[in-house]
Amino acid sequence: MAHGPAKGFTRWLYTTNHKDIGSMYLWFSFAMFLLGGVFALVIRAELFEPGLQIVEPGFFNQMTTMHGLVMVFGAVMPAFVGLANWMIPMMVGAPDMALPRMNNWSFWILPFAFAMMVSTLFMEGGGPNFGWTFYAPLSTTYAPPSVTFFIFAVHIMGASSIMGSINIIATILNMRAPGMTLMKMPLFVWTWLITAYLLIAVMPVLAGVVTMMLMDIHFGTSFFDAAGGGDPVLFQHVFWFFGHPEVYIMILPAFGIVSAIIPTFARKPLFGYSSMVYATASIAFLSFIVWAHHMFTVGMPIAGELFFMYATMLIAVPTGVKVFNWVTTMFRGSMTFETPMLFSIAFVILFTIGGFSGLMLAIAPADFQYHDTYFVVAHFHYVLVPGAIFSITAGVYYWLPKWCGNMYNETMGKLQFWLAFIGLNLTFFPMHFVGLAGMQRRVPDYNQFFADFNMLSSMGAFLFGAAQILLLYNVISTIMGGKKATDEVWENPEGLEWTVASPAPYHTFSTPPEVK
Repeated sequence: MAHGPAKGFTRWLYTTNHKDIGSMYLWFSFAMFLLGGVFALVIRAELFEPGLQIVEPGFFNQMTTMHGLVMVFGAVMPAFVGLANWMIPMMVGAPDMALPRMNNWSFWILPFAFAMMVSTLFMEGGGPNFGWTFYAPLSTTYAPPSVTFFIFAVHIMGASSIMGSINIIATILNMRAPGMTLMKMPLFVWTWLITAYLLIAVMPVLAGVVTMMLMDIHFGTSFFDAAGGGDPVLFQHVFWFFGHPEVYIMILPAFGIVSAIIPTFARKPLFGYSSMVYATASIAFLSFIVWAHHMFTVGMPIAGELFFMYATMLIAVPTGVKVFNWVTTMFRGSMTFETPMLFSIAFVILFTIGGFSGLMLAIAPADFQYHDTYFVVAHFHYVLVPGAIFSITAGVYYWLPKWCGNMYNETMGKLQFWLAFIGLNLTFFPMHFVGLAGMQRRVPDYNQFFADFNMLSSMGAFLFGAAQILLLYNVISTIMGGKKATDEVWENPEGLEWTVASPAPYHTFSTPPEVK
């Protein structure tokens, strides 16, 4: 390499700076978010009215598969890793991540993994058509040839996640500033520390299950083939032992982001800091012992159903603690409603709705009715869209002035929030009704009976998609220029004069600030 600072593309290719790598993760995840969104809009366009209009059923199945995989592994997870890269070193007082070259490597293998995964759509036989959970034997005996490339892509993504997690754990445990004990860390750092341990625990399980698939497809084994003495239900057990903690991997960092934003705009310290830490750890532990609530219909013994039912309901307790703490933080605070706060309040309300429908799904005999209907789709989208997507958006708006030194357009931010909020509820709330009425998911046609609600859902989806273009424009125009952000950008949004001008981390307040 030439001496002196690298320029142009080489700078990004070789960079070991945590801010550069964080930015690359965030831009990559946004590109994947738009791509996954296009896949979702193909689905919603097909379901706009009954009958087959736009795509063939086989391609429709490829879209449902790719939408789920791209959103989970390409949009949500890299976005949280990007926020972790940007913020964790600054929050713990470290000069950079502990393993900067590995940090670079863990990012740069991702574009190749997703290029390979998306390229399967253009291969003979089409892309994966078996849903994002890729249940065997659909994904082994009856799979298109492209499934091998999909398996390789999953391995690469898993390697990236494991490297990123090791880096985060090493940074947090070894590079904190003097005096920053674990219980003084911002909650975003805590949630990511716990999330990183979850990732290291479950990613090898995913690697294991796709390797077993590979063996069944190419090497004559029968892990999941009943004709050879295997068991298709074994696939579901191994997959969900990864898959359920994975759901919490996509929500725990969101809890950390919201726990930073709400105290800022309520002008109060976070209520119950230590209980938030313990609740996060409890959720992480419980996430490992509830996996079979996705499998109530496979015919497990009644004792198994009871165990998984009660264990699942137990997760509502630490989650309820968190919601209580957020609401109590806002209670009697001097609240202002800038864009990050709007997204955070919407997160608390809508995520709670998703939690309640999750409690309904936890009831084993009721789940027999709800399973594989649009009620399940409504449930997990109410958890993941307001949960993961809204919190990431809130975090971007909240930290953007710190990242680039410019202030975004507040009016456009609020407009984007309301379009996204209305679009989200218009898309997913009607799915509760059609699901309870019996509409199956992953089917490109449906009874005329469900037509009105599906039309509403499709209109909402396009509105939600349009809102994301506003976000893109707002972020780019902020980076390119705009009014300069002040040193304490969120300290004083309404021009009020506070007695506490520049607080330490919010949970270390002895008394809340007051207006003079």
